[in-house]
Amino acid sequence: MKKGSSISAILLVTTLVILLGELLMVESVVCDIAELQPCTDVIIKSQPPSPACCTKLIEQLPCICGYIEDPKLKPYIKFTPQAKKVFETCGVHLPKC
Repeated sequence: MKKGSSISAILLVTTLVILLGELLMVESVVCDIAELQPCTDVIIKSQPPSPACCTKLIEQLPCICGYIEDPKLKPYIKFTPQAKKVFETCGVHLPKC
């Protein structure tokens, strides 16, 4: 095998390993609405979101539609103008569920 094709094969395998690792990280999100606790003061007191709030919002983004569809949580989850502003300020698109 030529040296150039060996390097290409190594790069391909490395890229696949990195992509697989990121895919597994995405799948490992534990949906727990308590994780969004750093954002409560933002919604209730109209404070700007902290970096911790934005981080948790981004981590829990795959779970938002599940929270909305959960009959126990649905009455408490409303996309008020302040909630929409949190998504906007954190640079996160409001999911369409």
